[in-house]
Amino acid sequence: MRKAYLGGGKLAGLASLALIAMAAPAVAQVPESTDPIKIANFDWTSAVLNTKIMETILKQQGYNVEIVNADYLASVTAGIPTGDLTLGLEYWDTTANEAMAEADKTGTVERLGPLGPKAKEEWWYPLYMKEKCPGLPDWKALNDCAEAFSTPETAPKGRYLGGPVTWGGYDDERVEALGLNYEVVHAGTDANMFAELESAYQRKAPILLWIYSPHWAVAKYEGEWVEFPEYTSDCYNDPKWGGNPDMAYDCGKPFGEIWKYAWAGMKDKWPTAHRIAKNYQFEAAEMNALISQVDLDGKSLEEVANAWVAANQEKIKKWASE
Repeated sequence: MRKAYLGGGKLAGLASLALIAMAAPAVAQVPESTDPIKIANFDWTSAVLNTKIMETILKQQGYNVEIVNADYLASVTAGIPTGDLTLGLEYWDTTANEAMAEADKTGTVERLGPLGPKAKEEWWYPLYMKEKCPGLPDWKALNDCAEAFSTPETAPKGRYLGGPVTWGGYDDERVEALGLNYEVVHAGTDANMFAELESAYQRKAPILLWIYSPHWAVAKYEGEWVEFPEYTSDCYNDPKWGGNPDMAYDCGKPFGEIWKYAWAGMKDKWPTAHRIAKNYQFEAAEMNALISQVDLDGKSLEEVANAWVAANQEKIKKWASE
């Protein structure tokens, strides 16, 4: 899923602003309503970048847009159903499956369709750790190698670096249900998590952590995901399912789509913006390249978003008209 913007809040360069101004229509479209379209903003790079791109597109169309830093799961179960939030662009099947199902039952949200890239999030280790734990990627090897993955703070237990607690994912429950001799340590931010990975990887130090795709890390670092028992909905909902008859979550995380959600009233109040949001999609490779520009190349969100919007005017016109 995921996750926080590493590039900082730098201001866009004048060249990028000039590009977007040149590409914009001579007269901006008059919005159907001047009320703000409130877009939920989450704490990982692709989500922040998608929010910035959508904000740039809609402002170019003449809309009043407000970016709202929001809790990932609560935004789809409470913020969007009530209309306090208008739009959210990244809800991952891997971690928000249950929250989306709850939101769908309200009748006041609209699932706008997939963003495009397929979602995968799971425990991950650098390939060099297989020398110390040759039974990987089978999850059953983890306890045999707990000491190899330990730190002074967790020894003799292994250490698993999870994402921020707001991401969900049930890692603590998974450790207990599968009887893993590991301590879950949640990263404070996405940036901290990947900084720790970079440091460990350079030193070939032990590390086991949450990695997600789409993301540049799966291309930059050589490694593998742990293979847990395959997810089913029964694993999360029926304790009797799986190897532990007394506990749920004794399986891996689900894989699937990344979904866009809107308040059900958006299509009537801002129909053109609604069409744009519904048609808004990316290929995984293109999104990974944009994320890399921010996280690895140090470009600002504004610079990357403005350049993409300026280069894709025909696509945006098509999104707005279909």
